[in-house]
Amino acid sequence: MNALERGKPDVPQGARSDGAGRRRKGPVRLAVRVVLALLLLAAVAGTGGFLYFAETVAALEAPSDPKADAIVVLTGGYQRIDRAIDLLKQGAGERLLISGVNPATSGNQLRKLTQSSSTLFECCVDMGYEAVDTIGNANETARWISDHQFRRVLVVTNNYHMPRSLLELKVSDPRTEFIAYPVVNSDLKNGNWLRQPGIMKAMLSEYIKYSFAHIRAFAGARSWSGLRGDMAGLSGG
Repeated sequence: MNALERGKPDVPQGARSDGAGRRRKGPVRLAVRVVLALLLLAAVAGTGGFLYFAETVAALEAPSDPKADAIVVLTGGYQRIDRAIDLLKQGAGERLLISGVNPATSGNQLRKLTQSSSTLFECCVDMGYEAVDTIGNANETARWISDHQFRRVLVVTNNYHMPRSLLELKVSDPRTEFIAYPVVNSDLKNGNWLRQPGIMKAMLSEYIKYSFAHIRAFAGARSWSGLRGDMAGLSGG
């Protein structure tokens, strides 16, 4: 041992290990704090996004004098179909597509349920049986629009379903002008719906789906067509 080493005070072994432990804990604590901060930011952003989504949906109103080349209604309730049939009768569009019809439902059944004439259904109503979800509605509608060369189309669906429907439609067919015609089942213009679990659950579910649809559209990722024919092809392969 040289003179320099003899001059150094002895450091207890425990003190050395405590110092190393503190050095190891430092980065761990920092990482935990960063994760917690990110979670907090995500929660704040998610809450703000949901409130903005709710305000947007609540502000949706049907045009007073709707005019377009055609009308598409996305199935999910007979109230939507009734309204779309009324719009067709009023001349808001030349032709109507009912997208996402259950294969077990016939046009004659829908005609009777909507109390419409057979002449109207035979001349101007098309039944879409291929769509199984909103993406499928968009793809089925895009094909129908292409077949008939429409340029302006009224979209009839529930108000809370409208933002996602328009987003998916624009992804499938960016050239067509889509005009929202929301069907309002629940009044969202006051805060009472926040205390109604059923409406709150539906709004949250739709907001989450809308957020994922936005991410998908931004990333350009869409491997699922939402059409029965493609599903049959996948299962057969």
